[in-house]
Amino acid sequence: MSRRNTRHQHLTLRDVSEASGVSEMTVSRVLRNRGDVSAKTREKVIETAKRLGYVPNKIAGALASSRVNLVAVIVPSLSNLVFPEMLAGVEEALEGTGLQPVVGATGYDPEKEERVLFEMLSWRPTGVVIAGLEHTEASRAMLANAGVPVVEVMDVDGEPVDAAVGISHWRAGYQVGTEIAARGYARVGVLGTKMHGDHRARKRIEGLERALSEAGIAVADQMAYDGFSGFAKGREMTAAMLDRTPDLDFLFYTNDLTGAGGMLYALERGHDVGGDLGLAGFNAFDLLGGLPRRLATVDSRRREAGRVAARIVAGTHQFDGEDRRVELVPTFLPGDTMRPLPGSTETGS
Repeated sequence: MSRRNTRHQHLTLRDVSEASGVSEMTVSRVLRNRGDVSAKTREKVIETAKRLGYVPNKIAGALASSRVNLVAVIVPSLSNLVFPEMLAGVEEALEGTGLQPVVGATGYDPEKEERVLFEMLSWRPTGVVIAGLEHTEASRAMLANAGVPVVEVMDVDGEPVDAAVGISHWRAGYQVGTEIAARGYARVGVLGTKMHGDHRARKRIEGLERALSEAGIAVADQMAYDGFSGFAKGREMTAAMLDRTPDLDFLFYTNDLTGAGGMLYALERGHDVGGDLGLAGFNAFDLLGGLPRRLATVDSRRREAGRVAARIVAGTHQFDGEDRRVELVPTFLPGDTMRPLPGSTETGS
């Protein structure tokens, strides 16, 4: 399977026929679920098509180009503010190109991602923008043989099928860890998520742990939650963690929303937030601007990632050399919830 999806040629019924050793007519009957085909042959054809990444063309014969001016954008969630902001960047960059994004959400479920991807590719979009680099083998096969530009967005820690745009979440987490250590904190708690599909949050934690370890600091407590991020979840987890490990002096949240809930709880309980107790989140959500303190966070450049991904699909982005990964540089924002660096005059912005 080639990483660089530059041939722009679709698999055909003939490819499946030759790989499975049955006629094109039989392959067509199986994939359309019509005709009298033995269970053994049906299973063989379906397995071969899945392995190859074959997706039927629902518009074949309907349009001379067998292509529609749609860009498939596939994200884990639309309720998580990270992804609508990335989508806004896609829409901005596609303005005036004649291309229109169409969105599918997977709920962080790899098998559902397969189904969403299959349906979207069957309509022959002009390109695909899909969140993350981790997919099932079947999804990777479909992406590699989509015959259109494929951009895996919001992460570059891995090998893309075609192109990738985003930040290194591992390096971003590492940067937060170095900031924590440099500001004199030594008892760190980490509050993350149990969602197996949230690979970016996992990478942040791995980078954070490495930086702390290099500074001689071990993570003193760690807690993960099911479901989606929110203020209430942040309050709940912060209360539980501080009750369980009261000598913690820093809490890192993998998402700003849980971090904001934790900050509100800590302030209500009289903690010296920004002094004896440091807090940091991730993603730099604008909506948190009205809180009593500016939460330390990392700007993950998600809107820009969407814009660059759309330009790649539209064919207007110029890559720098052979590497089809565009790594954006995140910005660490100390806010008001961490001690200042020794000798610094930082304002938190």
